[in-house]
Parts: sequence; structure tokens; C-alpha cells
Amino acid sequence: MPRVALATYDPRTGPSKDRDLPVLVRALRDAGAEAGAVHWDDESADWAAFDLVVIRSTWDYSWRAAEFTAWAEKCGQVTRIANPVDVVRWNADKRYLGDLAAAGVPVVPTRYLAPGQTLGQNAGQTLGQIPGQTLGQTLGVDDLPGDREFVVKPAFGAGARFAARYTPGERETAVAQVARMHAEGLTAMVQPYLTRIDVSGERALQFFGGRLLHASRKRAVLSPGTAYDADKVAHPDLEPWTPTAAELAVAERALAAVPDTPELLYARVDLVDGEDGAPRVMELELVEPNLFLWLHPTSLPAVVDAILDAAAPAR
Repeated sequence: MPRVALATYDPRTGPSKDRDLPVLVRALRDAGAEAGAVHWDDESADWAAFDLVVIRSTWDYSWRAAEFTAWAEKCGQVTRIANPVDVVRWNADKRYLGDLAAAGVPVVPTRYLAPGQTLGQNAGQTLGQIPGQTLGQTLGVDDLPGDREFVVKPAFGAGARFAARYTPGERETAVAQVARMHAEGLTAMVQPYLTRIDVSGERALQFFGGRLLHASRKRAVLSPGTAYDADKVAHPDLEPWTPTAAELAVAERALAAVPDTPELLYARVDLVDGEDGAPRVMELELVEPNLFLWLHPTSLPAVVDAILDAAAPAR
């Protein structure tokens, strides 16, 4: 009987936001596994006692990135963890978009500004492409787009935390946001706001066990005028979606570009349309993507089978 831990976060006094977790635990038990949900930061947890630890809903990790990465590395030393530690380390920092772009994957153009860099000096570079080395640039008000809406968000983040949409007339407010993020040790990302998202939404292609599991679509998360530190609905108006051939092709290119071609138990590729109407990768979620099994209940058996297959070699 395989022993499987589904790593999640501790909601403290409130209920967990992971609607899929109890359903998945029950399905794994019904399939013959000894399964349970375990808080990733539970110091009393004996991770070596499990054949497989599946990172499921560790949704507070972006607040505690260094601590979370250290936990994943420690866990990976005593048992099998999915996804692998190297993947977790690479994917937790959204500067991975630069690696995808360098591999020829169409992504949302992105620039970065790390803590310690000085605002107010012109870097002399447009927002149109991700250069090979973005860390170390200086970004000021004059470097922010003056002819289009843009987005500022953290390189370590989830659920639209510290993310906001700005007009060119709000660049001073955006600079203040960057300063606040830097004060908390966060690297800022600046991206053009791709306006087609307001019509075509954001599509999430979910892969499990190396195969497309299902896809979903949601409307735009960032509304004009919403403060970066305001609570946001992470998945508004989520609905099932049938991916196009172009979306599948971009998603597969993104997965193929993950360094060292690791074995991925799960992956979610979030896509939006560029100004030319072609899909671009907004995020590649390889750490703790929401599976949306509540929206796609027929996908549950495939997820259970893939987890049991992943646990089997470790027994």
C-alpha cells in the first residue's frame, strides 16, 4: 500500500481554500493508498515515512520562498517529491520566463527590478522583449510604458498578490508599489497589459502524468483602479475550455523548454493572447497549481492513477 502525502498550507483559523484536497485524499484512499494532507511547514511531519510527497496547495509559499525551497530540498533528500526539487527551485522565481523566451517560447514580455536597484534612471530599453540578462537593469518612471497600460507584480507571487494594472498616467503610483515591494525584499516584474485578455480571457491548460488533463478559462483578474495590496479573486468566472491547436502547441513548447527535461507529475500552462492574437505564456505553474477538479470532476481518476504510478517506483 503506497503512502502518499499531499502537501498543503496551514489555513490557521479559517477553512482551506483548496476545494480539491479532501476529494483527492478520499479518492486516493478508495484506490488503496494510505493518503493524507500534511502542512508543508509542520515540523512534526515525518516525510521519510511517505513513498511520495505531492506538492498540492502550499499556497503561502510565495510569502516564504526561501523557507519553502529549503523544505522542498530537505524533503527531497528523504523521499520522492513531485514535482522534483530542481523544478521547484527554478519555477518558484518567475524569472524563468526569461529562460522560456531564450528557448523561443512566446511569452508575455517582462522586465525585472530587484531590491537595491535605484529608481529614476533610464535603462534605455523597451518593454518589448526579455533580454538575456534582465537582472541588474535600472528602472525608473521614464522606463515605464507611456503609451499603454502595464502590470507590476512580484517575481515570487501567487493569486495576484501585489499585482496591479496601471495606465501611463499612474506611473508614479507604480513606482511607489515597486518601492513597497523592494522594502519587503521582492523583485518586481513589469509587463505590458495585453488588452485582448479582456475579451478572450486567460486559459489554463492542465497536464498530469505527461498528458493534457483538462483546460479552463477565466476572465481578467486585474481591474482598473484596484490597488496592488487589495484582495483579488484569483480565478473569476472560471469555466471549462477546449484548447485550440495553437494553444496546445505553445503549451507543449513551454513544457519542453523546462531545463534538464525533468519528469513532471503535473503542470499548468497559463496563456493569454498577444496583440497579434497568438497565444503567449503568462505563467508556467510547476509548483502548486490549482487543479480545478471541482470544475472537471471526470479528471479525478486520471489524477489518482498518475499519483499512484509516481508512488510505485519508490516502494
